[in-house]
Amino acid sequence: MSRHRPLRAALTALTTAAAAIGLTVLGGGAAQAATPLPAHVFAPYFEAWTGDSPAALASQSGAKHLTMAFLQTASRGSCTAYWNGDSSMPVSSATFGSDISTIRANGGDVIPSFGGYSADNGGTEIADSCTDVASIAAAYEKVVTTYDITRIDLDVEDNSLTNTAGIDRRNKAIKQVEDWAAANGRTVQFSYTLPTTTSGLADSGLAVLRNAVSNGARIDVVNMMTFDYYDGATHEMATDTQTSATGLRGQLAQLYPSRTDAQLWSMIGIIEMIGVDDYGPAETFTLADATTVYNWAVSKGVNTLSFWALQRDNGSCAGSGAADGCSGISQSTWAFSHIFEPFTGGGSTTPANDFSVSLTPGTGSLAPGGSTTATVKTAVTSGSAQTVALKATGAPAGVTVSLSPASVTAGGSSTLTVTASASAAAGSYPVTVTGTGTGGSHSAVYTLTVTGGTGSTCTTPAWVSTAIYVGGNHVSWKGHNWNAKWWTTGEEPGTTGEWGVWQDLGAC
Repeated sequence: MSRHRPLRAALTALTTAAAAIGLTVLGGGAAQAATPLPAHVFAPYFEAWTGDSPAALASQSGAKHLTMAFLQTASRGSCTAYWNGDSSMPVSSATFGSDISTIRANGGDVIPSFGGYSADNGGTEIADSCTDVASIAAAYEKVVTTYDITRIDLDVEDNSLTNTAGIDRRNKAIKQVEDWAAANGRTVQFSYTLPTTTSGLADSGLAVLRNAVSNGARIDVVNMMTFDYYDGATHEMATDTQTSATGLRGQLAQLYPSRTDAQLWSMIGIIEMIGVDDYGPAETFTLADATTVYNWAVSKGVNTLSFWALQRDNGSCAGSGAADGCSGISQSTWAFSHIFEPFTGGGSTTPANDFSVSLTPGTGSLAPGGSTTATVKTAVTSGSAQTVALKATGAPAGVTVSLSPASVTAGGSSTLTVTASASAAAGSYPVTVTGTGTGGSHSAVYTLTVTGGTGSTCTTPAWVSTAIYVGGNHVSWKGHNWNAKWWTTGEEPGTTGEWGVWQDLGAC
């Protein structure tokens, strides 16, 4: 799986002076007044290498709890953990300490996560890298005492699943930390994040848990990565989450035969990859899927809901593939977070009514005097269906756009009809279709190309939002020709500014 491979160009060191409040609640080896996590918690992953502030994004998204990814060694053979394996980001109050204090003051907390794909692939996952069990345990304890946290997540995938020596060291270190925590009056939970099939963990993941049992290491939560199946099939992701979790519940019953059904479900965590995952459109987790999974997880008493990743919870690259900074589908910013938010504390609150808007197809071409159509689809993404009023804006001179019907109940469809008069100018134009309901608005963009009009004519191929361009590529957009100065995708010509990727070559 490639879920946790950092795609951004560089790691950004975040070093801030800890505020006085941060210094009073973070650090020190003595037992602290740490508050255990809720029995049911929503904790999406935060990409710690981006330079974003976790406290700021937690506040903006409404996600009070974050799983912070990732801690790993700087090089193979090391026993020292750093954020992102970057030696300028040590485990200290100066790195994320102030943010964590702010998150905690706002009623939340963080779960530091060790490992991830890049660490498991590169040999810098700490239990793979370090051959001394006591040193691995000391690294875990340092995170606990520095940030005063009550849960550590261990993301084990790729090569770490077959490193039997690393698996054994890791579980022995967990046992040491649990004994240390008990002796020092601390609450410390451990969760394992593992790949899954649609029917439960593969044997490699089960082997990790079997070894934990044999070492007497208590595992509090098993987080399943319910995405990146890579099996060549088209998936209904919410259904697959349910069958996978049900399979895991049965597997846990074999490992822990004395536990009740409720206790087994309370050991399960679910991690989705929102929108389009690494495999591609055949594995797309939608907003409607999120509502289904939320309701089902509440009914089963699942421990943790999470997704990869908070920075992807926006629709800025709708129609594209998996990316670090967007979901690849049409959505409003923080839409997935808002659906999962009520899960913390038991999911007693029903998500607010919400909907989505999409277009099929998302592009169209016509000559002056012609017309074309597209289907505007709406869907209920949380709560109940509501009335959605539709309107279209952005049509150029000489082009008319109509919607029939102009109002639908969420879940219904409308027909967008575009007609060009003889005076319509050639070019590519974004037509925005906006749906407005009682709780807000959502939009989708239809890219219209007019060919051969009497106005200024663009013969260069039109810019396509999902295409990849490199330096020297030319496109036309909104009556102008543009030159790409470097690699880009999803950045609309005319919106990147004077120093951005697109150089305006003038009107066609």
